Amino acid sequence: MHYRRASRVSVVAAGLTALAVLGLVGCDSDTDGTEPAAGSGPSVIAPGEPGEANRTLSAEEAQRQRAEDDSPNSADVTYARMMIEHHAQALEMTELAPDRAESTKIVKLAERIAAAQGPEIKAMKAWLKSHDKAERDDGHTHDHATMPGMATQAQLKQLSAADGAAFDQLFLTLMITHHQGAITMSTEVKGEGNNLVMEEMADDVVAQQTSEISRMRDLM
Repeated sequence: MHYRRASRVSVVAAGLTALAVLGLVGCDSDTDGTEPAAGSGPSVIAPGEPGEANRTLSAEEAQRQRAEDDSPNSADVTYARMMIEHHAQALEMTELAPDRAESTKIVKLAERIAAAQGPEIKAMKAWLKSHDKAERDDGHTHDHATMPGMATQAQLKQLSAADGAAFDQLFLTLMITHHQGAITMSTEVKGEGNNLVMEEMADDVVAQQTSEISRMRDLM
């Protein structure tokens, strides 16, 4: 997953805003009314399918292409596969809360996280299936522990051995980091991906987990 490609959505929005501002300035300053030439906005890097080179599009071309064809690219597929694994670890952590947490607020928080991420896993699996994509990319090995926010096996072992207040604090620490990782991945796919459904899923992850991070910090 190429995390550092420019965000097409944000660049297009910035280009359109700049054009609108230029138009207003032209009216206020009594210029001759000449409008910027079509396609004069910033260029956009469009990621290609696996094996294909990237393309450079004008802001208008990128917007038009997105409206006409939102077929998934490699970034969309990789994001879905990785988030399935990422969410699965969160569920593994939340399953420990009922028996180990001291605070009922931690138990309820874990229940909310599980209630949200379980259906998201199913939705992403269904999305992959609808596009004839396997849930795992068997052609490439990927160490899921290197994904942003993922707890190590040692940390999971420590969490499963903790109890009471010690569990509560460790759970919050690990889950905040886990959520931050999911937000990072979701923000990146919004710039690299092409599929509108996957972008909407990423938006939901960012909104929901940002709110949960705030709640968890209040509990620490």
